[in-house]
Amino acid sequence: MMNHRNPLEGRVAVVTGAARGLGEGIARHLARRGARLALVGLEEERLAAVAASLPTTAKHWAVDVTDAGALRRVAEDVSSSLGPPSVVVANAGLAEGGPFAESDPALWRRVIEVNLIGSSLTLRAFLPALTATHGYYLQIASLASMGAAPMMSAYCASKAGVESFAHAMRAELDPSGVGVGIAYLNWTDTDMIRDADQHAVLRELRAHMPGPARKIYPVDTVAARLVTAVERRSPTVYAPAWLRCVQAVRAALPGPVTHLARRSLTSSPFTATGPLGAGGRAAAERSDAA
Repeated sequence: MMNHRNPLEGRVAVVTGAARGLGEGIARHLARRGARLALVGLEEERLAAVAASLPTTAKHWAVDVTDAGALRRVAEDVSSSLGPPSVVVANAGLAEGGPFAESDPALWRRVIEVNLIGSSLTLRAFLPALTATHGYYLQIASLASMGAAPMMSAYCASKAGVESFAHAMRAELDPSGVGVGIAYLNWTDTDMIRDADQHAVLRELRAHMPGPARKIYPVDTVAARLVTAVERRSPTVYAPAWLRCVQAVRAALPGPVTHLARRSLTSSPFTATGPLGAGGRAAAERSDAA
C-alpha cells in the first residue's frame, strides 16, 4: 500500500543523466524520501559513487540514452533487480552555444538526439513498467522551451521539442493511468552552466536577460522542488516559481528577443562553445566514438 505520509517510500525511481548536476541532486532527494534508485548515465565511475552514497538501495547503468536497444535492456534489468519503476525522470541533456552558421553539424545534431530523441527512447523503454504501476514520468524542460534564445539554437529546439512531446504523452497516457509532468527550469548551478559562463557568447546572452532571469539557482533547491512535484504527480513544475508567469507572455517573446539581439549580439564576433560541462563532453565523446 502507498504510504500517504511519504508516497515515494519503497518506490523504484529511474533518473537519467544521474552522474552529476541536477540528475544527481534529484536522485539524492528521491532517496531521502525513501525511493530506491536506478541511476542511468554515461560516466560509470561517477554513477557508482553516487549510488554508493545514497541512503537507500541504488544501482547504476552506464548507457547512452540514444541507444534504444541498450535502454530496453536496462529497463528489463531494473524491473528484475529492483522492481518495476513507478517514477522515471528524463533529465539527461547536452548543450552547446554559438552562431548556427559556424556550429559543428554533428554536435548540433547530437544535442537534438540526446535531449529529444533520448527522452522519447527513455519513455518508450520504461513505459510498460509505468503502465503496470500507474506511474509518473517527469520530463526536464527549460525556459528555453518557452522563449528561444539566439546562439543556442540546438538546445532551444530540443527543449521546445521535449515540451511538445510531454504534452502529447500526457494526453495519450492519461487514460492508462500514467501521469506526465514537465519541469521548466532556469539557470541551475551545474557544471554545464558554470562552463557556459566561461564563453563570451553565453556570458553576453545571460548578461542581457532581465534581472530575475540572470540568477543562477542552487541544484539542491531545484531538485527538492522537482521531487515534491514527483510526489504530487504534478502536470507542471517551475523552478523558480516565477517562470510560471512566462507562460502568459510567451507568444510575445520573439519580438523583444530579436530586438535585444540586434542591439547586443552584433558588436563582437562570437565563436562556438563546443559541448558544455563534463557531462556534455562525455555525451559528445560517446557520439564521436560511435
